[in-house]
Amino acid sequence: MKNTLGQQRAAFCLEQLAKISCPRKDFKSFSAGLPSLILQNGFGQALAFLVAKGKGNSDSKHLTAFRIISKWLVDQKIIQAEVNKEILIQISKLPQNQYLRAQKETLAMLEWLKRYANAELFEN
Repeated sequence: MKNTLGQQRAAFCLEQLAKISCPRKDFKSFSAGLPSLILQNGFGQALAFLVAKGKGNSDSKHLTAFRIISKWLVDQKIIQAEVNKEILIQISKLPQNQYLRAQKETLAMLEWLKRYANAELFEN
């Protein structure tokens, strides 16, 4: 039997949190504000902000969050790009219904991400 989408989101977040290289304490508090960042600033603008803030530091919490979001969107076949610039371009060109789907999927996935990050499952 196939896992539900909620189970897939949960498993994805656990897998991604196990791999992060930025300081976990920083990411824990940062991940809690990601849904608000998207809702207050807009989906595309929030993603552009993450890339801009992470510029020059591939292990930053901003780029870590951007990579997790973009990987989820690729896994869900909403976008096909894997380079930051191409991801942002594809998102900006999505039809409205696909753009809203991408935002909705991201927000649903981020709920799992922030819950697991705050559970401190990967703390040493």
